[in-house]
Amino acid sequence: MDRVSSFDEPLKKLLGGATAKVMAEHLDLHTVGDLLHHYPRRYEERGKLTALADLPLDEHVTVVAQVADARILMFNNGRGKRLEVTLTDGSGRLQLVFFGHGVHKPHKELLPGRQAMFAGKVSVFNRKMQLAHPTYQLLDASDADEATEAVDAFAGRLLPIYPACKQLDSWRIAKAVDAVLPSAQDAVDPLPAALREGRGFTPLPEALLKVHRPQTKADIEDAKARLKWDEAFVLQVALARRRYADTQLPAAARRPVADGLLDAFDAKLPFTLTEGQEKVSKEIFDDLATEHPMHRLLQGEVGSGKTMVALRAMLAVVDAGGQAAMLAPTEVLAQQHHRSITEMMGELAEGGMLGGSDRGTKVVLLTGSMGTAARRQALLDLVTGEAGIVIGTHALIEDKVQFHDLGLVVVDEQHRFGVEQRDALRSKGKQPPHLLVMTATPIPRTVAMTVFGDLETSVLDQLPAGRSPIASHVVPAKDKPHFLARAWERVREEVENGHQAYVVCPRIGDDAEEEKKGKAKKKATEEDPDKRPPLAVLEIADELRRGALAGLSVEVLHGRMHPDEKDDVMRRFAAGDVDVLVATTVIEVGVNVPNATAMVIMDADRFGVSQLHQLRGRVGRGSAPGLCLLVSEAHEASPARARLSAVAATLDGFELSRIDLEQRREGDVLGQAQSGVRSSLRMLTVIDDEEVIAAAREEAVAIVAADPELEHLPELRTVLAALLDKDREEYLDKG
Repeated sequence: MDRVSSFDEPLKKLLGGATAKVMAEHLDLHTVGDLLHHYPRRYEERGKLTALADLPLDEHVTVVAQVADARILMFNNGRGKRLEVTLTDGSGRLQLVFFGHGVHKPHKELLPGRQAMFAGKVSVFNRKMQLAHPTYQLLDASDADEATEAVDAFAGRLLPIYPACKQLDSWRIAKAVDAVLPSAQDAVDPLPAALREGRGFTPLPEALLKVHRPQTKADIEDAKARLKWDEAFVLQVALARRRYADTQLPAAARRPVADGLLDAFDAKLPFTLTEGQEKVSKEIFDDLATEHPMHRLLQGEVGSGKTMVALRAMLAVVDAGGQAAMLAPTEVLAQQHHRSITEMMGELAEGGMLGGSDRGTKVVLLTGSMGTAARRQALLDLVTGEAGIVIGTHALIEDKVQFHDLGLVVVDEQHRFGVEQRDALRSKGKQPPHLLVMTATPIPRTVAMTVFGDLETSVLDQLPAGRSPIASHVVPAKDKPHFLARAWERVREEVENGHQAYVVCPRIGDDAEEEKKGKAKKKATEEDPDKRPPLAVLEIADELRRGALAGLSVEVLHGRMHPDEKDDVMRRFAAGDVDVLVATTVIEVGVNVPNATAMVIMDADRFGVSQLHQLRGRVGRGSAPGLCLLVSEAHEASPARARLSAVAATLDGFELSRIDLEQRREGDVLGQAQSGVRSSLRMLTVIDDEEVIAAAREEAVAIVAADPELEHLPELRTVLAALLDKDREEYLDKG
């Protein structure tokens, strides 16, 4: 049989149609290889042989004993049936109990005088120790040697427990694995022999046998070490080949020019850059000066000055004769960026205009809701090269948009854009443009990719001078309603001290939305009265105006308002004319009002970790300290409350993204799913195995540098081809 084809064999050939169908539909297992890589979640230990007199409570044990008596008892008015068996081994007595359909077989086999081995977990019922539904194996008392051997094999065995589903439990999966286990001998080993021997790894067929049918705990550790390494290494080779291919792509080097736009901008800055900003800028400028595309992630705390770093990179590209595009996830944010960048640049943003600087350039805005004339002018400025910098939303990606010479793409808040959208913008350059991705809180896939080293990473971990600390607290509205009342008092106090506040809700609450979702909500609420719909901006704003914040200027902001209306509210809030802004997450990124010091997030448990961190970053942007109150009705012991407590406990975005990653897993690192979908990682976890990943990366880089096409490593090439189907290969290429 061909070495690869046995792994590609469909399961229905070996297991029969019904089992194979369940495995395909519910566990996404289709081939022999899929099943061999469906590893046990954990292993049950039957435990060492224990005398009945010494049984430890709540532990798995194995005992050898004789049946003293057995009797069937009826309960529940004769509808239920229970088998009670009493065992003795000379040192003590123990009761076994079997219920329901599990009664028939032991009732026929466990007759008084029979000797057997029993394994299970010791519990107490009616002040007596018992084993409920133990597994057992009868012993032939006539052959003492055989009985001793059987006892040793049974008691010492480690039972694999597989990830299962309702339709197929673990022991049936174990049986199916037994049927395909001989094919493990045909496993194609991706590790080059020198690497495998140098690191002392078990051969792959042996690792597969050991992970599924271990004799000892050391077998499990051996197998796991090998299989984790395989996953990390193959993935790292895929990423290293892609990085290598990137270095072969031509890109125009964009070197800053002396006495150009960047120098003029730096000269008029009213403050000095932080050490972190200087260091990160240097890393970016070094990348821009090379003749292959930059592929860099800029990770910076909310308020650490990422926009300043990105703007300086854009100015350097304009100096070098190129254009720069900044892609923002919402119109509110695109307008905000446009406003703050033109303000920071002053007359340098008015190139070609009366009163503009002769070293300046045009900075244009491009969004979907712009009027026809303004849009036509913006498109013209881009295609002629008149505009050096464009800031826009998805509108930048449309076919009509053409650039004179696109040199740099900056993507703000990376997790709001699909890879395809970033790719569409990158394809607008004559040569691949440089790419800078910015984020305050990497979502799981980004953290995973960062740990895997797919993106070169720059970190801004210093806050600029003048930024204030933010205190965060959880407000348990259901358990302690007076805490919520106090939260509104705190908002009033901030306003009385001349500051402003945000109140964030998960939902808008207008009629159009209610019409669509109302029926579903009504049904859900009737089925579970505790399951109320999420709090809504329009309702909360009304309540606050009439109640807790009566007399203050309370306005609303949400995504369904007309762009001019949104802009008007934001301008008035920024000018200090509005005390409290009740909004949806449209304020999540980029909104900058230094005088806003307090934020109350309603139903905070309905938001993700990274969203909460982003939202919180809107306060404390001036000299006064920030306050963020996370209001929740979630129960104190619930995972939702634990998540909120974690957010309240740290302001470190990397730390929070790790918490997020631990809770949600990585998603498929090579596929489009962000998280929660079956990962291409079965054994490796990004958080716990960073050292394995780093070591695998070093080996992969060295191998790819020496043999980019893997011509001398056909096995590795085969495994890589199986892992990277066409979709994943394309996804990696675009990433």
